[in-house]
Amino acid sequence: MGTARVLAAAGALALAALLGVSDAPNATAALVSGRTRSYRAVAAWSVGWHVLGGLIAGTVVARTTAELVRVPPHLLGPVLAAGCWSAVVFTWGATRLGLPASASVGLVGALAGAGLMGRGWNGVRWGGVQGFRLVGVLGVLAGTLLAPVIAGAVALMFERRVRPLSLRLPRGAARPVRAAVWAASAAVALADGTNDGQKAMGILVASVSGLSTLQPGGGGISWPVRVSCAALLGLFTVFGGRQVVTTVARRLWHSTTADDLAAQSSAAAVIFLAAAGGLPLSTSTVVTSAKVGAGISRRPRHLQSKQVIRILMAWLITLPTCGVCGALLVGAWKLAG
Repeated sequence: MGTARVLAAAGALALAALLGVSDAPNATAALVSGRTRSYRAVAAWSVGWHVLGGLIAGTVVARTTAELVRVPPHLLGPVLAAGCWSAVVFTWGATRLGLPASASVGLVGALAGAGLMGRGWNGVRWGGVQGFRLVGVLGVLAGTLLAPVIAGAVALMFERRVRPLSLRLPRGAARPVRAAVWAASAAVALADGTNDGQKAMGILVASVSGLSTLQPGGGGISWPVRVSCAALLGLFTVFGGRQVVTTVARRLWHSTTADDLAAQSSAAAVIFLAAAGGLPLSTSTVVTSAKVGAGISRRPRHLQSKQVIRILMAWLITLPTCGVCGALLVGAWKLAG
């Protein structure tokens, strides 16, 4: 492989690790909020489910991600490398500040910017709605905007149903409810593994093969690629993600076990549906929005609006900043060549 493709492959692995740092830890937010176990125990629980999700995932999300750009083979390596590293560097910096910025959103923006610089307007698969699926950059962005709204609305409605029931339960029923929160968090982690894991897999396969298309079904991703991306995603949920988890778990509002159950269940359902439809989603945006939705239903006055605005600002600047970075990196590569 050439230098650019090696950089792209390394960027895909770095992306898998970064998704573990920035997006994946949100699966544990409810468990950290409940303070029922140590952070190490919660992290270990999350790692196992993330790795399993990556291993059992199909290829639909991976294909969507790899096919966001349409450039000649000699430009594919530089474009993918620019997209990955722009998203990785920006999201890592935001994560250091404790902001649940989305590497997924950053990747889409960076790939679009890199593709535009590489081949102009035709270097990006803009897409939109294709049948019942959202495809291309516009489709992914539409899904990224809609999913948090849906997750928040579902969490709000779920909270209004669950809360009255939880108040009627005897004290002895608290343990089963806490167990349900653990199960819901496992579902979020599993769903995230199937979604986030495939993004890195798609980029890695395209980098190695030199083609921005994957075979339908499971044959397009080899087991070494699948295992490496799933392992990095799972293991890096332990490293560096604690600040992000604390922001989502404790700084938005002080939730109860029933609130956490509503938020996690809603987030898991939305992420699973997206993965089934081949739509790359941001776990951080979905989980945070579900948490906010439950908070609006339960204690709107207790919701920390400053934290919500801070998170929204991070999401808003991620896409254009990564897009500019991706374009600049490809431009520099072309000038150097």
